[in-house]
Amino acid sequence: MFDNLSDKLEATFKKLAGQATINEVNIGIAMRDIKRALLGADVNYKVTKKFVEDVREKALGEQVVKSVSPAQMIVKIVSDELTELMGGENKPLNLATNKLPAVIMVAGLQGSGKTTFCAKLAKRLKKNGKHPLLVAADVYRPAAIAQLKTMGDQVDVPVFSIDAQDALKAALDGVDEARKIGCDVVIVDTAGRLQVDEGMMAEAESLKKQLSPDEILFVVDAMIGQEAVNTAKVFNERLDFDGVVLTKLDGDARGGAALSIKHVVDKPIKFMSVGEKVDDLDLFYPDRMAQRILGMGDIVSFVEKAQETLDLEKTRTMQTRLMKNEFDLNDFFDQLQQLKKMGSIQGLVEMVPGLNKMIPKQDLDGLDFKPIEAIICSMTKAERQAPEIINGSRRMRIASGSGTKVQDVNMLLKQFKEMKKMMSSVTKMTKSGRKIMPQNLNLEKLLKR
Repeated sequence: MFDNLSDKLEATFKKLAGQATINEVNIGIAMRDIKRALLGADVNYKVTKKFVEDVREKALGEQVVKSVSPAQMIVKIVSDELTELMGGENKPLNLATNKLPAVIMVAGLQGSGKTTFCAKLAKRLKKNGKHPLLVAADVYRPAAIAQLKTMGDQVDVPVFSIDAQDALKAALDGVDEARKIGCDVVIVDTAGRLQVDEGMMAEAESLKKQLSPDEILFVVDAMIGQEAVNTAKVFNERLDFDGVVLTKLDGDARGGAALSIKHVVDKPIKFMSVGEKVDDLDLFYPDRMAQRILGMGDIVSFVEKAQETLDLEKTRTMQTRLMKNEFDLNDFFDQLQQLKKMGSIQGLVEMVPGLNKMIPKQDLDGLDFKPIEAIICSMTKAERQAPEIINGSRRMRIASGSGTKVQDVNMLLKQFKEMKKMMSSVTKMTKSGRKIMPQNLNLEKLLKR
């Protein structure tokens, strides 16, 4: 997401790159382009107008310091204003309550991703030492209860539900159940509709009154653009929720919801969902998102995600094997599995500065590890350890066993050979003392920072 907006902003900054000073004329042109870019990304018109005015005022009032170009100064100002627009800083969940269990009520329209978010949040809380219970209060749609139970099994979190179509009873009984079984957090998945209606809102208000939740989170699909902001406004007027969850941020949405919603409802964005897997849930950091929009990447989030998901023992073993030039297809397969654990490839690419420019999005859209995994799994132990023994007949057998073509097997072996050759060259240079990479590079230390 934000690809189109990022490209347009980058083009605007390039126009300023050759300017010696900031003045009314070049700032006027830049602000016109930024305004068009924001409106094109479906950002609320009033939000866009105020944003442009604030940037213009600060840009014309700035003294450009030595060694900082006008373009760099504008990038800094735009980054700061984007950060402020999206909330300034991350706002954590408020679970510091004297009563147990703490109650989180999740609301939103049907199809926004509420149920999936509940499971993702439960897994995140469990990883942080909590003992959550999922409560199915969407009692009108049988598929919703079944979905929550299925996802509860995936994240190994208990799910409470009742047979009656009584959302309030389901929620209150769920809280009682949590006390009985020793759960300290209850996540209540409420009913949604295809659009806002009085029945849904009245029920949500009743749940809020009876449950007295510690947190009310409004879940909204980022791909519905301005309608996301309008829906948030209606829910906030009735529920006065505590925070927003943006889902489907890995899609082709223009991003207007992320840039507009905080300003319109004055409530922080607390989480963003960036994929379909149960691990694809991140805290929302306005400053990091601003950096990603401006093409600066987000190395801090990348390292944090790596720290959470990578197996450091396997990484250490792989480093040793690399240095000894013993890296084989077993190691390659293991690295693919670890990479997949870190979430969507598109999201990872956006976190590394400049990488999204090197790898076109259309290439990532078609990226599929399954054929590669199938080919490697169809090899014998000896073939994975020594790919050079794979002759013509072996390639035909591997292709047949993996459901691929011989050309696919040939391509994988060729790419692996080239990759291993490159790794060998870098390793030799490192051992010889040439500073292609730091000699004291240690991934484990990096991830533990």
